[in-house]
Amino acid sequence: MEELLQQIESYKTEISAFEASTADAVENFRIKWLGTKGLVKAIMGEMKNVPNERKKEFGQILNEFKLFVETKFETLKAEGETQNAESNSTIDWSLPGDPVALGTRHPLSIVRNQIVSIFKRLGFAVAEGPEIEDDWHNFGAMNLPEDHPARDMQDTFYINQDPAWLLRTHTSSVQARVMETQKPPIRVICPGRVYRNETISARAHCFFHQVEGLYIDENVSFADLKQTLYFFVQEMFGKDTKVRFRPSYFPFTEPSAEMDISCLICGGDGCNVCKHTGWVEILGSGMVHPKVLENFGIDPNKYTGFAFGMGVERICQLKYRVNDLRLYSQNDVRFLKQFTGAL
Repeated sequence: MEELLQQIESYKTEISAFEASTADAVENFRIKWLGTKGLVKAIMGEMKNVPNERKKEFGQILNEFKLFVETKFETLKAEGETQNAESNSTIDWSLPGDPVALGTRHPLSIVRNQIVSIFKRLGFAVAEGPEIEDDWHNFGAMNLPEDHPARDMQDTFYINQDPAWLLRTHTSSVQARVMETQKPPIRVICPGRVYRNETISARAHCFFHQVEGLYIDENVSFADLKQTLYFFVQEMFGKDTKVRFRPSYFPFTEPSAEMDISCLICGGDGCNVCKHTGWVEILGSGMVHPKVLENFGIDPNKYTGFAFGMGVERICQLKYRVNDLRLYSQNDVRFLKQFTGAL
Protein backbone atom coordinates (compact mmCIF):
# COMPACT_ATOMS: atom_id res chain seq x y z
CA MET A 1 0.00 0.00 0.00
CA GLU A 2 2.97 2.27 0.59
CA GLU A 3 3.80 2.06 -3.12
CA LEU A 4 0.30 3.36 -3.94
CA LEU A 5 0.77 6.30 -1.59
CA GLN A 6 4.11 7.12 -3.23
CA GLN A 7 2.50 6.91 -6.67
CA ILE A 8 -0.21 9.39 -5.62
CA GLU A 9 2.37 11.83 -4.30
CA SER A 10 4.34 11.53 -7.53
CA TYR A 11 1.17 12.27 -9.53
CA LYS A 12 0.44 15.34 -7.37
CA THR A 13 3.90 16.71 -8.05
CA GLU A 14 3.45 16.22 -11.81
CA ILE A 15 0.00 17.83 -11.77
CA SER A 16 1.13 20.83 -9.72
CA ALA A 17 3.92 21.55 -12.19
CA PHE A 18 1.66 21.22 -15.27
CA GLU A 19 0.87 24.36 -17.28
CA ALA A 20 -1.32 24.63 -20.39
CA SER A 21 -0.90 27.28 -23.09
CA THR A 22 -3.67 26.08 -25.42
CA ALA A 23 -7.19 24.71 -25.20
CA ASP A 24 -5.94 21.45 -26.69
CA ALA A 25 -3.45 21.07 -23.86
CA VAL A 26 -6.23 21.55 -21.28
CA GLU A 27 -8.36 18.94 -23.02
CA ASN A 28 -5.44 16.50 -23.15
CA PHE A 29 -4.98 17.01 -19.39
CA ARG A 30 -8.65 16.15 -18.79
CA ILE A 31 -8.45 13.01 -20.91
CA LYS A 32 -5.21 11.83 -19.27
CA TRP A 33 -6.37 12.29 -15.68
CA LEU A 34 -10.18 12.44 -15.61
CA GLY A 35 -11.18 10.54 -18.75
CA THR A 36 -12.97 7.18 -18.72
CA LYS A 37 -9.57 5.51 -19.10
CA GLY A 38 -7.71 8.15 -17.11
CA LEU A 39 -5.23 7.72 -14.29
CA VAL A 40 -7.64 8.86 -11.55
CA LYS A 41 -10.03 6.05 -12.43
CA ALA A 42 -7.11 3.60 -12.50
CA ILE A 43 -6.00 4.73 -9.01
CA MET A 44 -9.54 4.46 -7.67
CA GLY A 45 -9.63 0.91 -8.97
CA GLU A 46 -6.85 -0.01 -6.56
CA MET A 47 -9.32 0.13 -3.66
CA LYS A 48 -10.13 -3.53 -4.27
CA ASN A 49 -6.56 -4.41 -3.22
CA VAL A 50 -6.64 -2.41 0.04
CA PRO A 51 -7.14 -4.46 3.25
CA ASN A 52 -10.53 -3.96 4.85
CA GLU A 53 -9.07 -2.36 7.97
CA ARG A 54 -7.45 0.40 5.87
CA LYS A 55 -10.20 1.01 3.29
CA LYS A 56 -11.57 4.04 5.17
CA GLU A 57 -8.14 5.63 5.33
CA PHE A 58 -7.34 5.03 1.69
CA GLY A 59 -10.85 6.05 0.61
CA GLN A 60 -10.26 9.52 2.05
CA ILE A 61 -6.80 9.76 0.40
CA LEU A 62 -8.14 8.76 -3.00
CA ASN A 63 -11.11 11.15 -2.80
CA GLU A 64 -8.77 13.99 -1.89
CA PHE A 65 -6.56 13.09 -4.86
CA LYS A 66 -9.53 13.09 -7.23
CA LEU A 67 -10.66 16.49 -5.88
CA PHE A 68 -7.10 17.77 -6.29
CA VAL A 69 -7.06 16.78 -9.99
CA GLU A 70 -10.53 18.24 -10.63
CA THR A 71 -9.53 21.52 -9.02
CA LYS A 72 -6.41 21.72 -11.19
CA PHE A 73 -8.50 21.09 -14.31
CA GLU A 74 -10.99 23.83 -13.45
CA THR A 75 -8.12 26.24 -12.82
CA LEU A 76 -6.52 25.44 -16.17
CA LYS A 77 -9.86 25.87 -17.94
CA ALA A 78 -10.52 29.23 -16.30
CA GLU A 79 -7.05 30.48 -17.19
CA GLY A 80 -7.62 29.46 -20.84
CA GLU A 81 -10.93 31.32 -21.00
CA THR A 82 -9.29 34.43 -19.57
CA GLN A 83 -6.51 34.27 -22.19
CA ASN A 84 -9.08 33.92 -24.99
CA ALA A 85 -11.03 36.89 -23.72
CA GLU A 86 -7.89 39.02 -23.59
CA SER A 87 -6.94 37.89 -27.10
CA ASN A 88 -10.38 38.71 -28.47
CA SER A 89 -10.29 42.15 -26.90
CA THR A 90 -7.36 43.05 -29.16
CA ILE A 91 -9.37 42.33 -32.34
CA ASP A 92 -10.95 45.27 -34.10
CA TRP A 93 -14.27 43.77 -35.13
CA SER A 94 -15.10 46.83 -37.24
CA LEU A 95 -12.41 45.96 -39.79
CA PRO A 96 -13.63 44.39 -43.08
CA GLY A 97 -13.16 40.65 -43.44
CA ASP A 98 -10.64 39.00 -45.72
CA PRO A 99 -12.03 38.52 -49.22
CA VAL A 100 -12.94 34.96 -50.23
CA ALA A 101 -11.59 34.07 -53.66
CA LEU A 102 -14.25 32.84 -56.06
CA GLY A 103 -13.63 29.54 -57.77
CA THR A 104 -14.51 28.73 -61.36
CA ARG A 105 -14.74 25.86 -63.77
CA HIS A 106 -11.83 25.19 -66.07
CA PRO A 107 -12.39 26.73 -69.55
CA LEU A 108 -12.34 23.27 -71.13
CA SER A 109 -15.01 22.10 -68.69
CA ILE A 110 -17.12 25.16 -69.49
CA VAL A 111 -16.96 24.49 -73.23
CA ARG A 112 -17.46 20.73 -72.81
CA ASN A 113 -20.58 21.31 -70.73
CA GLN A 114 -21.94 23.71 -73.35
CA ILE A 115 -21.37 21.16 -76.12
CA VAL A 116 -23.04 18.40 -74.10
CA SER A 117 -25.99 20.67 -73.27
CA ILE A 118 -26.60 21.49 -76.95
CA PHE A 119 -26.64 17.87 -78.08
CA LYS A 120 -28.75 16.77 -75.11
CA ARG A 121 -31.46 19.07 -76.44
CA LEU A 122 -31.39 17.01 -79.63
CA GLY A 123 -31.92 13.80 -77.69
CA PHE A 124 -28.30 12.63 -77.42
CA ALA A 125 -27.36 10.73 -74.26
CA VAL A 126 -23.86 10.93 -72.76
CA ALA A 127 -21.71 7.77 -72.94
CA GLU A 128 -18.31 7.28 -71.33
CA GLY A 129 -15.66 4.58 -71.50
CA PRO A 130 -12.17 3.63 -70.27
CA GLU A 131 -9.12 5.69 -71.20
CA ILE A 132 -6.99 2.51 -71.31
CA GLU A 133 -8.30 0.54 -74.27
CA ASP A 134 -7.62 -2.66 -76.16
CA ASP A 135 -6.63 -2.56 -79.83
CA TRP A 136 -9.99 -3.90 -81.04
CA HIS A 137 -12.20 -1.18 -79.57
CA ASN A 138 -9.77 1.61 -80.44
CA PHE A 139 -8.77 0.51 -83.96
CA GLY A 140 -10.08 -2.84 -85.24
CA ALA A 141 -13.77 -2.22 -84.61
CA MET A 142 -13.46 1.18 -86.30
CA ASN A 143 -12.40 -0.41 -89.60
CA LEU A 144 -8.68 -0.05 -88.89
CA PRO A 145 -7.10 -3.53 -89.19
CA GLU A 146 -3.49 -4.03 -88.10
CA ASP A 147 -2.02 -3.29 -91.54
CA HIS A 148 -4.22 -0.26 -92.24
CA PRO A 149 -2.10 2.78 -93.23
CA ALA A 150 -4.48 5.16 -91.43
CA ARG A 151 -3.06 3.89 -88.13
CA ASP A 152 0.01 5.98 -88.91
CA MET A 153 -2.18 9.09 -88.66
CA GLN A 154 -2.24 8.65 -84.89
CA ASP A 155 0.94 8.27 -82.83
CA THR A 156 -0.23 5.88 -80.16
CA PHE A 157 0.93 5.36 -76.56
CA TYR A 158 1.09 1.56 -76.22
CA ILE A 159 1.05 0.14 -72.70
CA ASN A 160 1.39 -3.48 -73.77
CA GLN A 161 2.09 -4.98 -77.21
CA ASP A 162 0.83 -8.57 -77.01
CA PRO A 163 -2.03 -8.34 -76.40
CA ALA A 164 -2.15 -4.70 -77.41
CA TRP A 165 -3.32 -2.27 -74.72
CA LEU A 166 -3.03 1.47 -75.25
CA LEU A 167 -4.15 4.91 -74.19
CA ARG A 168 -7.15 5.63 -76.41
CA THR A 169 -6.39 7.92 -79.34
CA HIS A 170 -10.02 9.00 -79.83
CA THR A 171 -13.35 8.56 -78.08
CA SER A 172 -14.55 6.46 -81.01
CA SER A 173 -13.71 3.56 -78.72
CA VAL A 174 -16.68 4.61 -76.58
CA GLN A 175 -18.90 4.46 -79.67
CA ALA A 176 -17.63 0.92 -80.23
CA ARG A 177 -18.57 -0.11 -76.71
CA VAL A 178 -22.03 1.45 -77.07
CA MET A 179 -22.68 -0.44 -80.34
CA GLU A 180 -21.40 -3.59 -78.64
CA THR A 181 -23.98 -3.39 -75.84
CA GLN A 182 -26.95 -1.55 -77.37
CA LYS A 183 -29.19 -2.11 -80.33
CA PRO A 184 -30.43 0.69 -82.62
CA PRO A 185 -31.77 3.28 -82.33
CA ILE A 186 -28.55 4.70 -80.82
CA ARG A 187 -28.03 8.40 -80.21
CA VAL A 188 -25.02 9.24 -77.98
CA ILE A 189 -22.23 11.73 -77.53
CA CYS A 190 -18.91 10.62 -76.10
CA PRO A 191 -16.86 13.30 -74.31
CA GLY A 192 -13.47 12.47 -72.84
CA ARG A 193 -9.70 12.78 -72.75
CA VAL A 194 -7.56 11.16 -75.44
CA TYR A 195 -3.81 10.66 -75.88
CA ARG A 196 -1.36 10.82 -78.76
CA ASN A 197 2.43 10.71 -78.77
CA GLU A 198 3.09 14.21 -80.03
CA THR A 199 5.68 16.83 -79.12
CA ILE A 200 4.16 19.41 -76.78
CA SER A 201 3.97 22.88 -78.27
CA ALA A 202 1.59 25.82 -78.54
CA ARG A 203 -0.39 23.93 -81.21
CA ALA A 204 -0.09 20.29 -80.05
CA HIS A 205 -0.16 18.30 -76.84
CA CYS A 206 0.20 14.67 -75.79
CA PHE A 207 -3.35 14.71 -74.42
CA PHE A 208 -6.44 16.64 -75.36
CA HIS A 209 -10.21 16.38 -75.19
CA GLN A 210 -12.82 15.26 -77.70
CA VAL A 211 -16.57 15.07 -78.01
CA GLU A 212 -17.78 12.53 -80.56
CA GLY A 213 -21.33 11.80 -81.59
CA LEU A 214 -23.09 8.75 -83.02
CA TYR A 215 -26.64 8.35 -84.36
CA ILE A 216 -27.86 5.03 -85.80
CA ASP A 217 -31.42 4.34 -86.85
CA GLU A 218 -33.47 3.49 -89.91
CA ASN A 219 -33.33 6.01 -92.77
CA VAL A 220 -30.63 8.24 -91.26
CA SER A 221 -29.15 10.39 -94.03
CA PHE A 222 -26.31 12.82 -94.63
CA ALA A 223 -28.94 15.57 -94.57
CA ASP A 224 -29.69 14.61 -90.94
CA LEU A 225 -25.99 14.93 -90.16
CA LYS A 226 -25.75 18.37 -91.74
CA GLN A 227 -28.85 19.68 -90.01
CA THR A 228 -27.60 18.42 -86.62
CA LEU A 229 -24.26 20.16 -87.07
CA TYR A 230 -25.88 23.35 -88.38
CA PHE A 231 -27.91 23.51 -85.18
CA PHE A 232 -24.81 22.93 -83.05
CA VAL A 233 -22.84 25.72 -84.75
CA GLN A 234 -25.67 28.24 -84.40
CA GLU A 235 -26.15 27.44 -80.73
CA MET A 236 -22.43 27.47 -79.91
CA PHE A 237 -21.18 30.35 -82.06
CA GLY A 238 -24.24 32.36 -83.07
CA LYS A 239 -26.79 32.34 -85.87
CA ASP A 240 -24.65 34.49 -88.18
CA THR A 241 -21.85 31.89 -88.31
CA LYS A 242 -21.41 30.40 -91.78
CA VAL A 243 -20.75 26.70 -92.37
CA ARG A 244 -19.18 24.69 -95.17
CA PHE A 245 -18.45 20.99 -95.67
CA ARG A 246 -15.36 19.65 -97.47
CA PRO A 247 -14.89 16.04 -98.66
CA SER A 248 -12.42 14.14 -96.50
CA TYR A 249 -11.39 10.61 -95.50
CA PHE A 250 -11.90 8.70 -92.27
CA PRO A 251 -11.69 4.89 -92.14
CA PHE A 252 -14.86 4.56 -90.06
CA THR A 253 -17.15 6.80 -92.17
CA GLU A 254 -18.11 6.82 -95.84
CA PRO A 255 -18.74 9.37 -97.22
CA SER A 256 -16.69 11.62 -94.92
CA ALA A 257 -16.47 15.38 -94.58
CA GLU A 258 -14.72 18.02 -92.53
CA MET A 259 -16.76 21.00 -91.42
CA ASP A 260 -15.49 24.59 -91.36
CA ILE A 261 -17.03 27.69 -89.88
CA SER A 262 -16.41 31.30 -90.78
CA CYS A 263 -13.56 32.67 -88.66
CA LEU A 264 -14.92 34.34 -85.54
CA ILE A 265 -11.80 36.42 -85.05
CA CYS A 266 -11.70 38.21 -88.38
CA GLY A 267 -15.30 37.69 -89.45
CA GLY A 268 -14.18 35.85 -92.59
CA ASP A 269 -11.88 38.63 -93.84
CA GLY A 270 -8.71 36.60 -93.20
CA CYS A 271 -6.25 36.52 -90.29
CA ASN A 272 -3.43 34.41 -88.84
CA VAL A 273 -5.84 32.05 -87.05
CA CYS A 274 -7.70 31.11 -90.25
CA LYS A 275 -4.50 31.40 -92.31
CA HIS A 276 -6.13 34.21 -94.28
CA THR A 277 -8.80 31.90 -95.72
CA GLY A 278 -11.70 33.18 -93.64
CA TRP A 279 -12.53 29.60 -92.60
CA VAL A 280 -11.59 27.44 -89.55
CA GLU A 281 -12.00 23.65 -89.45
CA ILE A 282 -13.75 22.49 -86.26
CA LEU A 283 -14.75 18.84 -86.73
CA GLY A 284 -14.79 15.71 -88.87
CA SER A 285 -17.93 13.79 -89.73
CA GLY A 286 -19.53 11.27 -92.07
CA MET A 287 -21.92 8.36 -92.51
CA VAL A 288 -20.97 5.31 -90.43
CA HIS A 289 -19.11 2.81 -92.60
CA PRO A 290 -21.16 -0.36 -93.26
CA LYS A 291 -18.18 -2.47 -92.13
CA VAL A 292 -18.31 -0.79 -88.69
CA LEU A 293 -21.99 -1.64 -88.37
CA GLU A 294 -21.29 -5.27 -89.37
CA ASN A 295 -18.57 -5.52 -86.71
CA PHE A 296 -21.28 -5.17 -84.08
CA GLY A 297 -24.00 -7.23 -85.69
CA ILE A 298 -25.99 -4.24 -86.95
CA ASP A 299 -27.57 -4.85 -90.35
CA PRO A 300 -26.28 -2.11 -92.73
CA ASN A 301 -29.13 -2.86 -95.12
CA LYS A 302 -31.65 -1.88 -92.45
CA TYR A 303 -29.79 0.73 -90.43
CA THR A 304 -27.66 3.72 -91.34
CA GLY A 305 -26.01 6.28 -89.14
CA PHE A 306 -23.74 9.28 -88.88
CA ALA A 307 -20.83 10.15 -86.64
CA PHE A 308 -18.83 13.28 -85.88
CA GLY A 309 -15.98 14.30 -83.65
CA MET A 310 -14.52 17.60 -82.48
CA GLY A 311 -11.68 18.77 -80.28
CA VAL A 312 -12.82 20.70 -77.21
CA GLU A 313 -9.59 22.72 -77.27
CA ARG A 314 -10.34 23.93 -80.78
CA ILE A 315 -13.84 25.08 -79.82
CA CYS A 316 -12.41 26.74 -76.70
CA GLN A 317 -9.78 28.50 -78.83
CA LEU A 318 -12.47 30.01 -81.03
CA LYS A 319 -14.71 31.06 -78.14
CA TYR A 320 -12.03 32.50 -75.86
CA ARG A 321 -9.16 33.30 -78.27
CA VAL A 322 -6.75 30.95 -76.47
CA ASN A 323 -4.01 30.08 -78.96
CA ASP A 324 -1.57 28.14 -76.74
CA LEU A 325 -2.69 24.60 -75.84
CA ARG A 326 -0.18 24.44 -72.99
CA LEU A 327 -2.16 27.01 -70.98
CA TYR A 328 -4.96 24.52 -70.42
CA SER A 329 -2.78 22.18 -68.34
CA GLN A 330 -0.34 24.54 -66.60
CA ASN A 331 -2.75 25.57 -63.80
CA ASP A 332 -1.64 29.19 -64.07
CA VAL A 333 -3.97 31.08 -61.72
CA ARG A 334 -3.62 34.24 -63.80
CA PHE A 335 -5.05 32.36 -66.77
CA LEU A 336 -7.80 30.56 -64.86
CA LYS A 337 -9.01 33.71 -63.09
CA GLN A 338 -10.11 35.09 -66.44
CA PHE A 339 -12.96 32.55 -66.47
CA THR A 340 -14.41 33.46 -63.05
CA GLY A 341 -18.10 34.04 -63.58
CA ALA A 342 -18.22 32.13 -66.86
CA LEU A 343 -21.15 29.74 -67.33
